[in-house]
Amino acid sequence: MNIQERTDEINRVIRNIAEFIQVHKDIKDDFNEYIRTLGREAQSGVSFQAACFSYILERNIGEDFKSIPELYLENNKGLDKETKKIVEAMQDSISSVFEIKRVTRSGFDFLNIINERRYMVTSLMKMTAFRGIGAGSFIIARILTLDGDVYLLEISGVLPASRKNDAYRFAVAKIIQNPELVYLDNPEMQKEIEQDVENIYHKFVEFFGKTEIITTNKNADELIGIFNDYAEEGVKNSYEEFVTEPAEYKFFNVQEFNNSYDNFLENSLGGFSSHQEEYDVGIVYDRELGLYAIPFYGTFNKIFEVKDYTKILNYDECIKYFLRNDKYPANLIRTVAQKYKNFMPIVNSVLGKNYTLDELLRTYKRRYLNNKIMSSTTVLYRSSAFSNTLGLIEDIENAPEVDLTQKVGRNDPCPCGSGKKFKKCCGANL
Repeated sequence: MNIQERTDEINRVIRNIAEFIQVHKDIKDDFNEYIRTLGREAQSGVSFQAACFSYILERNIGEDFKSIPELYLENNKGLDKETKKIVEAMQDSISSVFEIKRVTRSGFDFLNIINERRYMVTSLMKMTAFRGIGAGSFIIARILTLDGDVYLLEISGVLPASRKNDAYRFAVAKIIQNPELVYLDNPEMQKEIEQDVENIYHKFVEFFGKTEIITTNKNADELIGIFNDYAEEGVKNSYEEFVTEPAEYKFFNVQEFNNSYDNFLENSLGGFSSHQEEYDVGIVYDRELGLYAIPFYGTFNKIFEVKDYTKILNYDECIKYFLRNDKYPANLIRTVAQKYKNFMPIVNSVLGKNYTLDELLRTYKRRYLNNKIMSSTTVLYRSSAFSNTLGLIEDIENAPEVDLTQKVGRNDPCPCGSGKKFKKCCGANL
């Protein structure tokens, strides 16, 4: 099959799935509601096509949170081998931020600025559709790999070369939400990060004597900083005064977590101590996935420790929060379940279900069961996109020029120009 025949086949499959979501009795209502939430501009023409594409590739529905390609395969048993291959490849497609290095007759030469790989990409559309998009531009796009060839499925955003800073900020926001993007399709990078995780695990246990520490948000940043000094320089400062319990274990909405895109990066990297209200934070090291700083982890555990868990404020919402939050891995839920024999009875009571632990994890944490997703804190230090973004939290106009081609080590001078080491400045809360 030549390239043109393959692109025709991919387009045919996409059209069939688009028809499927609009007629399937269990999907069409969800799809129509999805379109309504996007507003009138997404209900016709090109905008509708873009919204339809986004729904197909990003939506998970039902109690099992199944993807649209997965549901399409389940509901169409007689598909030929080629169609199945394309649908399965769509499930593994990569959404990222790319720099266009070169425009070719049939596509683009891309640099994925998140996983740092180059791709020669064939477009599914005629290249005349991309007039005005040239070398040096940045695009938010999705690519699909099939039998070694790479195809451009969609472009959802375009930034000119002059907005390089915005492109890298968006890339870091995507990493924080989906850390696996840093090493997806880059096995060498994955091996380096896995080695980092293993090395730091031993240091964490040496330092704290265990894999979990509970403190308050007011002390969590300092505690992490003290451990970083030990992990990197062997300096073992006293930390006990920063291990404090909150006045009350309870679950509530933290205003600072409600990030819009405009302040997402600053709030994500800004640390816990600046938050107005006090709450507990668990500093947890998973030997496989790395370091986590988890708000309300102490409260989550306390639900299964106390005699009457219903006395813990918003205990039910806390349980649902930990199950539904995509940042918290299956390993975390499994660890808590193994500590407390009453875990499943209480969880099932809150959910009104009768799950086994495996069923619970398949329902709420399938992404982690199917993929190795290391913590965002762990992968950021290996990310050039993150290094390139350092200093942008400060006023860009007043910031000194930074070499954006170099990775920044934690003991290097901070690129923001403060004169401090990176770990004592912009990297202090990571």
